Amino acid sequence: MEVKKQAVVNNTITRELADIAAPTGNIYESTVIIAKRANQIAADLKQELSKKLEEFSNYADTLEETFENREQIEISRYYERLPKPALTAIKEFQEGKVFYRKAESQQ
Repeated sequence: MEVKKQAVVNNTITRELADIAAPTGNIYESTVIIAKRANQIAADLKQELSKKLEEFSNYADTLEETFENREQIEISRYYERLPKPALTAIKEFQEGKVFYRKAESQQ
């Protein structure tokens, strides 16, 4: 999965709780959905970054022999500039791009 930089505000803004709670009817359910989506995004980003940085790893190097690699630094800086997973998850949730379902208890 290639991460694309989305048009997500990269700083904290005040949000209306009623707007976040509206899709589910409960602020806590909405928060759990957003948190789970943020965890998915973070895991995908970590996996993608690890794959890209794996190309630069040399298992024969010791700590003293580690060299700075310009490409590796640029890749790391790119991922540092990406919006935080929680901000991306909130935007996706508010735009209705997150699929969720409620597990019904059988009694």
